[in-house]
Amino acid sequence: MSILQIKKYGEAVLAEHGAEIKKVTPEIKTLIKNMFETMYNAPGVGLAAHQVGFALRLCVIDTSASGKKCPMVFINPKIEKREGVSHEEEGCLSFPGIYRKIKRSKFVRVRALDENGKVFVVDAHDMLSRALQHEIDHLNGKVLLDNLPPLQKQEVKEEIKIRKQENKW
Repeated sequence: MSILQIKKYGEAVLAEHGAEIKKVTPEIKTLIKNMFETMYNAPGVGLAAHQVGFALRLCVIDTSASGKKCPMVFINPKIEKREGVSHEEEGCLSFPGIYRKIKRSKFVRVRALDENGKVFVVDAHDMLSRALQHEIDHLNGKVLLDNLPPLQKQEVKEEIKIRKQENKW
């Protein structure tokens, strides 16, 4: 396994719509292992393939707070149902050090394939719901900035500009 480079805002792959995965190959399984290692090392609670340079419909998530790992793999995830509204602070590994309140559904039902190509459905609330919506946004070429109102978008862009000038990006 190896730690992959996390792509930051501004890199083209983050704006691409991910390609559907037709078959879970050994290469996809290796990518999944490397994505988990990268996510845990960052550390983060979710990572989309786009964030490590692959425009594929694949993300990994682990929202366990107890320190006990609970890794979840989502291949070709689709949100089938949404309920409620939540405004919570979010961060993103592709926007290091930047956090903003984002409006999301409080509950989502997601259908996906696991790392063995088997279909599963998960009913997600709270943090898992938020993480799934965030990562699925990445798979659709959408980033944290795309969920902000214009003034906040401009503030974040200015913050990134300053960080780049200070070599902190």
